Amino acid sequence: MITIYWVGDSTVQHNGILTYPQTGIGQGLERFINKQNVRIENHAKNGRSTKSFLEEGRFAPVCQRMQPGDFLFIQFGHNDQKQEDPARYAPADTVYADNLRLFIRAAKQRGAKPVLITPVTRCNYRQLPPERQFAPWVAAMKQVGEATDTPVLDLTRLSEALVDDMGDEAAPQLYMTLPAGVFGNYPEGLSDKTHLQPLGALYFAALITGMLRAQGEGYAALLSEECIRWLDSGKPLPV
Repeated sequence: MITIYWVGDSTVQHNGILTYPQTGIGQGLERFINKQNVRIENHAKNGRSTKSFLEEGRFAPVCQRMQPGDFLFIQFGHNDQKQEDPARYAPADTVYADNLRLFIRAAKQRGAKPVLITPVTRCNYRQLPPERQFAPWVAAMKQVGEATDTPVLDLTRLSEALVDDMGDEAAPQLYMTLPAGVFGNYPEGLSDKTHLQPLGALYFAALITGMLRAQGEGYAALLSEECIRWLDSGKPLPV
């Protein structure tokens, strides 16, 4: 059994009933993997950056459990950019890049395959000030990927394109933009342009499947036959 170990933040983490309908991309990818041979162990945690994730010791159990042939998905950026919080801020070209190299090195030492995934976009990314944009962290991740011969799945670019294609009226349904009086966990509603509803987790995970397949047979083998047939069909994203 191949295990995908996933380290990241709240956009990836597994959510339960107390935060429903918030859903992480890791949960979304469960729909597409070859469950006979592949399992996901989701270690992503709300609010964490590469810096705080490592300093809290959250990567240690992953290192202990990774085996040859496993995968390490590495997806951070939302919290690394928070300059106002020294516990989490990881400058793109220094601390962030160094931390990515640490994850990659640890995976390779254990015989696992690291995969870098750029952060999923915020729904309102075009309206955000420069300091809230991901560009420096995305660029740093791509540079680290090239320097270490590690695949980089550019989810930022594809998620931005999807949000643009869906438009201002439809795209918010992917995110935690909730009306009042509908969800018991959020009786007053919510206007959250970062975290995802189940549909968003599914859509963005679907984007990841296409990028995994493009990496070659060893990565495509993570996906179910049904997912491969869907990718071959050229049909729109599933709902």
